[in-house]
Amino acid sequence: MGGASRWWLNKSLASLAQSLEQRGNRLILRRGPAALELSHLVAETRASAVFCSRTYEPWAQALEQDLKRALDSVGVALKRYSGALLKEPEDVRTQAGEPFKVYSPFWRALAASYDAQKTLPAPDKIPAPAKFPTSDTLDSLALHPRHPDWSHGLAETWIPGEAGAHDRLSHFMASTVKDYAELRNRPDKPGTSRLSPHLHFGEISPAMCWQAARDAGHRRSGSDNGVETFLKELVWREFSYTLLVQRPDLPEVPFRPEFALFPWRRDARKLKAWQRGQTGYPIVDAGMRELWQTGSMHNRVRMITASFLIKHLLLPWQQGEAWFWDTLVDADLASNAASWQWVAGSGADAAPYFRIFNPVLQGTKFDPDGTYVRRFVPELAKLAAPDIHAPWEASDLVLKSAGVVLGKTYPKPIVDHKTAREQALTAYDDVKMSAQAAK
Repeated sequence: MGGASRWWLNKSLASLAQSLEQRGNRLILRRGPAALELSHLVAETRASAVFCSRTYEPWAQALEQDLKRALDSVGVALKRYSGALLKEPEDVRTQAGEPFKVYSPFWRALAASYDAQKTLPAPDKIPAPAKFPTSDTLDSLALHPRHPDWSHGLAETWIPGEAGAHDRLSHFMASTVKDYAELRNRPDKPGTSRLSPHLHFGEISPAMCWQAARDAGHRRSGSDNGVETFLKELVWREFSYTLLVQRPDLPEVPFRPEFALFPWRRDARKLKAWQRGQTGYPIVDAGMRELWQTGSMHNRVRMITASFLIKHLLLPWQQGEAWFWDTLVDADLASNAASWQWVAGSGADAAPYFRIFNPVLQGTKFDPDGTYVRRFVPELAKLAAPDIHAPWEASDLVLKSAGVVLGKTYPKPIVDHKTAREQALTAYDDVKMSAQAAK
């Protein structure tokens, strides 16, 4: 688990512990092999069953098998539920009974077959054992960053825990979902749901989000387009898990085998510039700095920054995936892997390889006034909107009056867009021709 996710988990567990205490119970923390520790807890509490939400990462599936064997040996039932997804991946199939490999028909199949059940409120009381088992302390897990504590921006941005999740969902449905289809692409405006970390950590269920969106669509005039767009984002998350279950190596290996031949470069200097938000392209740098400061990044800008790493720098998508894994509070193995492969063109439902974002045009289109860039790249704050997304094209007088010295106060572009685009297209064409020749 990456550092940002560990920070979130710490806060989420503290919230869960408080919620359980209010209901007459406690959160028990143990360290060690999970199947062994759970077997010990079963014996100590004389439990007759273990209940859990199913998870789908390769290691989680192996753990569930080990746990079932351990519990079966002592006559204790393991009850698994699909709380983390709308439907089990095995339950959404093509007419031929095969798993989907393209998103659009997957969306249509799930939306047509899914019947959201009414979610239940949390119980007022949760039965507790006569004697509570021993527990490690949350502080002993050392999840919170120390020496240095770099999490201040995360704490200012997020409220982890179930209460924070419900507040976020209520606010989104009451004020934002109506315009979600349009505003979700604008990083300069609060147009996204920001529910992904709450979903990842199980603080709220996708079923509850689905039902709330459906209710909002029926209540609010003109909101259905935004509602459907939001539901499609929920289903993209489901599709990512379907791909991961099909291909447990999705985080490391191209879904399309021909991309194993792609001529990736190795350039530690450019990778570091990308990670630190020092590429010289303001919309890219704003996104990478937002990620470091807040543990998140606007979805449109995630695509821009990912495209830049892969198609401008020709660096392996796995390097970007690894950085996101460490710095995102919503780092999710399935979504992270599937989305990076989508941008790279190597995924099951990949973007066309010739689609190479122009960072300047993306910035002027989706951050037209430069508000987003000014927030996260303050050294450019005094530049006017026409210049802020391409400061190297501004006159010397404009740069001087804004206090910008390219190469000193703000970097010059580390690559030329036109040249990088041509090199990327050549590399992709070579992979395509090599694949055709191998057939």
